[in-house]
Amino acid sequence: MADNEVLRADARANRDRILGIARDALAADATASLNSIAKMAGVGAGTLYRHFPSRESLVLGVYRKEIDVLVALAPTLLAKHPPLQAFRTWCDRLAKFGRMKYGVADIVHAATSDQDIQETYTPMLGAVRQLIHACERSGNIDQGSDPEDFLVFVGLLWRIPPSAAGEARVKRLLALAFRGLGAKD
Repeated sequence: MADNEVLRADARANRDRILGIARDALAADATASLNSIAKMAGVGAGTLYRHFPSRESLVLGVYRKEIDVLVALAPTLLAKHPPLQAFRTWCDRLAKFGRMKYGVADIVHAATSDQDIQETYTPMLGAVRQLIHACERSGNIDQGSDPEDFLVFVGLLWRIPPSAAGEARVKRLLALAFRGLGAKD
């Protein structure tokens, strides 16, 4: 492996570590400083700023990475679990993502371009479509559910404060969403 390939691999590893730490830090405290995130990630502030020159770019990076994870998770869960269990597990992960997004939603909305929306919404819709169709084929939910309606509905989860009461509300809303789909356990 050439030196520049090692450097690129190290840079990718640093970027991924920063994003993972930032996700957890922002979920715990939406006002976490970039310097504190760099320190927790074990990198210098310069390294963080090289990858993410502003708070907005870091938040958007976390957002996009989480969307990528959610999109990739759908087929993985469907391969390992019955469709309804896979869909419920995916929604639990979506709710976890919502806790992080809650504190930084304004930054995400302000920093997100039309291109970002297309690049994240379309794959998310595809993941929901895949999960819904698998559940319909297995008879676990009613036929004819609209994946986009479901995605819009669960988008409400991102507006719920990450507290004990909020967690309970998320569970109730997800149960309501699955009842609305005609879920048959």
